[in-house]
Amino acid sequence: MLARSCLPSARAVGVVRNGAVKTTKRAASSSSSSTEASTPFRLNMAAAAATTAAVGSMAWYYYLYGHELHAMTPAEEGLHPTQYPWVHRQFTKTFDHQALRRGFQVYQEVCSSCHSLSRIPYRALVGVTHTVDEVKVMAEENEYDSEPNDQGDIEKRPGKLSDYLPNPYKNDEAARAANNGALPPDLSLIVKARHGGCDYVFSLLTGYPDEAPAGAVVQEGLNFNPYFPGTGIAMARVLFNDLVEYEDGTPASTSQMAKDVVEFLNWAAEPEMDQRKKMGWKVIALTSALWAVSVWVKRYKWAHLKNRKLVYTPPVPRARHH
Repeated sequence: MLARSCLPSARAVGVVRNGAVKTTKRAASSSSSSTEASTPFRLNMAAAAATTAAVGSMAWYYYLYGHELHAMTPAEEGLHPTQYPWVHRQFTKTFDHQALRRGFQVYQEVCSSCHSLSRIPYRALVGVTHTVDEVKVMAEENEYDSEPNDQGDIEKRPGKLSDYLPNPYKNDEAARAANNGALPPDLSLIVKARHGGCDYVFSLLTGYPDEAPAGAVVQEGLNFNPYFPGTGIAMARVLFNDLVEYEDGTPASTSQMAKDVVEFLNWAAEPEMDQRKKMGWKVIALTSALWAVSVWVKRYKWAHLKNRKLVYTPPVPRARHH
């Protein structure tokens, strides 16, 4: 008999004759045997083809996007910036909001005269760098176009929390005209748009030497900076010691101002970073609990199948009576 309905092999067929059970083996037909022989081969070939296609596509993707692109010469690429230990890069750390407030002050007093921050509205600063009342006062200091009146005239109105930070120039042509043909880039995504991110922007702001090194060729109207591709940049050095006066009394050295404004620009590029990290911890905690529960359910549901023992007891033929 079979314990727990264990069936014999597919080639073993039990035949009952005169109450006696006789086990015989029947050869399968030629068509079924060929099908059984070809099916594993076809499955193996299909699996090998799929694996080859997957590996080939991954290799092609890595060839196109998996490596860094470099300029032809180190001078065209610029000096590689030093990697600094930015605290907000750590998975368990958030932005230093005091540094964000100082960085916004540096942007307002130094950078905003040439560079825009077009993707940041005033309301985004609330609870991050300033209070609601402080942001309202800053917004009202600027004028924005209102809706056309009945005569079609557009009047000016004080800024509101829903307005975006103003552009220092009316258009790109005006910006080029004021900067000898160079267009100052928008700083909303500058940290994400440059190779090296925070390290590059910090090194660029603090990398202006007093004099160009011997042998360096700088075009007229440009300034030498080894971190800028080509080493010739239209922007002159803008950060000097004690250029701004911090509200919290922090010494305004060149490196301190560069660090603060870079951290603020990093926040401008990804203002959702704090919330993203908090959500990441919640997801890890929840998925870990669900994984533990799923392991327990799997062991509970499959225990009777994993622990069963199949035993085949061949039938005992009856003795023939003469």
